[in-house]
Amino acid sequence: MKGNLRTIIFCTLLVFLWQSAEAQNVQLWLTNSDKTVLFQKQNDNLHFSPAGESANIPMINVDDQHTFQTIDGFGFALTGGSAMLIQQMSSHARAALLKELFADDGNNIGTSYLRISIGSSDLNDHVFSYDDIPEGQTDTGLTKFDFGPDRYDVIPVLKDIISINPNIKILGSPWSAPTWMKTNHDTRGGSLKPEYYDVYARYFVRYITEMQKEGIHIDAITMQNEPLHPGNNPSMLMYAPQQALFVKKYLGPVFQAAKLNTKIIIYDHNADRSDYPISILNDPEACNYIDGSAFHLYGGSIEALSDVHDAYPKKNLYFTEQWVGAPGNFSQDLPEHINKLIIGATRNWCKNVIEWNLASDSKYNPHTDRGGCNICLGAITIQGDTIMRNPAYYVIAHAAKLVRPGSVRIASNKVLELSDVAFKRPDGKIVLIVINNGLNKQDFNVWYRDRTFKSSLNGGSVGTYMW
Repeated sequence: MKGNLRTIIFCTLLVFLWQSAEAQNVQLWLTNSDKTVLFQKQNDNLHFSPAGESANIPMINVDDQHTFQTIDGFGFALTGGSAMLIQQMSSHARAALLKELFADDGNNIGTSYLRISIGSSDLNDHVFSYDDIPEGQTDTGLTKFDFGPDRYDVIPVLKDIISINPNIKILGSPWSAPTWMKTNHDTRGGSLKPEYYDVYARYFVRYITEMQKEGIHIDAITMQNEPLHPGNNPSMLMYAPQQALFVKKYLGPVFQAAKLNTKIIIYDHNADRSDYPISILNDPEACNYIDGSAFHLYGGSIEALSDVHDAYPKKNLYFTEQWVGAPGNFSQDLPEHINKLIIGATRNWCKNVIEWNLASDSKYNPHTDRGGCNICLGAITIQGDTIMRNPAYYVIAHAAKLVRPGSVRIASNKVLELSDVAFKRPDGKIVLIVINNGLNKQDFNVWYRDRTFKSSLNGGSVGTYMW
């Protein structure tokens, strides 16, 4: 009996010592803005030790006793053009790429969130909706509803992705209603005719239920991509009062009647108009159906998102689009997007971050004519089976790989030219993302629960730490 007791005590002690040693080890993934290191795990012997005095070295304090929003994920816009390029790859190359992008197996980047277009976006090779009919006709019964080109690229690619990551979250956004529902009968601009509000609400329900039949769950939708920008092809103008009316009298009730659990998200445009979502949330009837607000950052400041959170703290915030302009400038694009999106958007309450867009070819195709983006650099460039990884790939990798869905943002302080954000994962591990915005190498300490470790980053470099 005594021998068994000694064995139990010895084994317990070994487990305790192993867990303590494991907790002290700090893993680091690094990217240098000069491309000498591109999201590579480092072999640095980083480990915690009892906290002590470190004169003249800045200290990042990480405090998991103060928690903020839960994270849904990080990822890209899977545009129709992106899916088309992926489908055109050989089966072997396509499978390898999708595994690299979406597998959460420790060896790949584990993309956890996608935005897709409902109908075409301006990064399709042509414009279409899911109910295109001859001019002069209407289809209020939606008898002509059809996924069209999406059946041949978006849907097959999504099915492949879901087979790799069944829990990936998918957000759908329309660039335009079908032209027969619009005031100008054109794919660009115009507004939704009031007499078709009910039909358009049912169009969303049809989209969600038909995707469900394909095995694709739409976690959330926005009602209109960039509702204040009617210049894209396709696009549609939708002012805040129109969106409020649409959600409270039509979309919300039909979602409720259909018993859909797909979230309704408003706005989906720039941070310079935080008044737009706030004005809709001010309507109690509309607010009842709304999960939260979505933002882009082609105008305004990322800090404006906190104004919306402060006004309606129980409503969620999402960051749904930011592009990298071709041909890209890695040393500028990487820190800008890490600072404004990965750190800035999450510090201002966003549950996700999505880069625009996943893929383009070497000439920044495909895109629509008469207003499609012809200088949008994909996170990857696809030319046949050849892949080039661009700034947005590494921006998302630094968050998606380690900040898994269900992680919670926790408190951390910014010091000197170091910007950072911290998270606690569902498994209890802590993730800290740090960028050195200075020109020179910077040493710093990280404090967590009365222990510290020392690290350093070159100017412009990004480190993701996990312990």
